[in-house]
Amino acid sequence: MVNTPAVSTTNGYAVVALTLGILGWTLIPFLGSIGAIIFGHIARGQIRRQPQDGDGLALAGLILGWISVGLWLIGVICFILFFGGLAALAAMNA
Repeated sequence: MVNTPAVSTTNGYAVVALTLGILGWTLIPFLGSIGAIIFGHIARGQIRRQPQDGDGLALAGLILGWISVGLWLIGVICFILFFGGLAALAAMNA
């Protein structure tokens, strides 16, 4: 009898989450990050239900996605506050 090792498969959505997380920082800034968050959550759910590899990949995609989205939100808030302040100053001086 030959003992064959169990083949462990990596979750495909985990790979997609990490790829989109990296693309969210480079080529597809906001949409890649949103995709990384969505696919990361899907992958982690599947990994919990079925024993597969790739939890670290999914977690890395989630972290990259959430940090990028957080920085985008901070940037938009700063943009609005800056130009809102300029408009308020312009209105006061008029």
